[in-house]
Amino acid sequence: MGFFGTFRGRLLLIFAFLILATLGVQFYLNLYMQNENDARRELHDNALLSGIRLGVSGISSGEYMTDMVAAPGQAYIDEQSRDRISDVIIVDKQWQVTDSLNPERLPIQGPDGVTRYKKLADLTDLPPLTKATFVGEDIQNFPNKPVDESTPRDEESHAIPVQTSDGRYYVLVLLRTEKDAAMRAAQPLLATLGVLLLSTLVTGLLVWRFTRPIANLSNAAREVAAGNLLVRVPESDSYDEMGQLARNFNEMTGELEKTRELEGQLQQAEKSAVIGRLGSAIAHEIRNPLNYINLTLDHLRSKFAPAEGDDRAKFIKLTSQLKDEVARINSQITDFLNYSRPANVNLRPVDARSIIEDSLRIVEAQAAENDIKIAVVEHEDVPQIMGDPEFLRSVFNNLFINAVQSMGSDGGHLNVKIAPEDALVSIEVSDTGVGISQENLAKVFEPYFSTKETGTGLGLAIVQKIVDLHNGTIDVDSTEGGGTKFTVRLPVSPVGA
Repeated sequence: MGFFGTFRGRLLLIFAFLILATLGVQFYLNLYMQNENDARRELHDNALLSGIRLGVSGISSGEYMTDMVAAPGQAYIDEQSRDRISDVIIVDKQWQVTDSLNPERLPIQGPDGVTRYKKLADLTDLPPLTKATFVGEDIQNFPNKPVDESTPRDEESHAIPVQTSDGRYYVLVLLRTEKDAAMRAAQPLLATLGVLLLSTLVTGLLVWRFTRPIANLSNAAREVAAGNLLVRVPESDSYDEMGQLARNFNEMTGELEKTRELEGQLQQAEKSAVIGRLGSAIAHEIRNPLNYINLTLDHLRSKFAPAEGDDRAKFIKLTSQLKDEVARINSQITDFLNYSRPANVNLRPVDARSIIEDSLRIVEAQAAENDIKIAVVEHEDVPQIMGDPEFLRSVFNNLFINAVQSMGSDGGHLNVKIAPEDALVSIEVSDTGVGISQENLAKVFEPYFSTKETGTGLGLAIVQKIVDLHNGTIDVDSTEGGGTKFTVRLPVSPVGA
């Protein structure tokens, strides 16, 4: 995924586009307004030049300017300039108005035949002068003093001096200004404001769009802090930082949920360990009186047994039964202690067959008595395994005793197969006994589960514990009435591999 496929890359592209769009619109507006201002300035300059030309012609001509512009085909003022020119006034060297486009400002012929001129100083309604530098010291004779050019006004005056043979004349050109000049000046600002508002709206939508996953993460984090580890953030198809963050958050909460389960299991294990230590202490306390009872029975049999007859036989039988029960209880306590106490294995390279043959000696007598045939099959080149011989003998002792007991006195076959299997050695122990029902098959390795009336239910639990300590596995396959097969797989020794 490239940079522009990431959250930061896409956000950068969007903001770059918004900036370019804003600059582009602003450039277009500035160019448009510049062209429009140039066109208006050209119209203004043309109107001013037309007014000056008319005024100069009026000075040199004997006609009034009103007659000159009314003549057909006149070339002094065109229509556009006429709309902008408010008046053109000619002032002589005595500061008298000798001609004007406004009839009210023209000279008046009196009854006595004397022409009366209006004084420039009397024209107090004239708009202020613009660029009065052309006037110089004569500015004191003008009633329309110049003002700040930035002041809004409807009209403006331009005074142009014209040097004639009769002295200095002035041509005053009065121009109308556009009433919407302020609005035109505000147009670029309004357009820019519109673009900024649009950009802000788009930016707001993008911020909402991009921050929504962050808000979801914030809400989910609050739920997790409150203890709800089942919360999950909605995942999108995006593979940018936000999508990856949502997936990582969900993975984190999943792992936290597993951690909580493990903590519960650990607490349960700690409780079990406490119970185990307490049970071990009780078992030791029980074993001491059992040993005393066993020794007392031996003493009774040797010192107080009847000399002969039925009483002796009955006495021997009862004391033997008591010793058997004591031995059974002692065996159960041994199993309990083996299961509850922590085990420290001493792993080293060992030969699997030698351990199996040692364990088979325990059941050989009972197997021969019950007509049970024992067979051990070992494949060629079976490597040594990593194991503790004493612990492994306990594993196979339990498996062989269970197999012989399951076949009873009706005879059968106990088969052991040893074979290499990848980096493991597989040891199969199968019998032709009564088998295990399907409902009990999943429980055989559970502590204290047994189908025997006198069983502790710890034999196979101890077997699995020892196999786990050897980093191996054990599986069981059985059908009721069809025998049972246990498969133990143990790692190969690196030395013997």
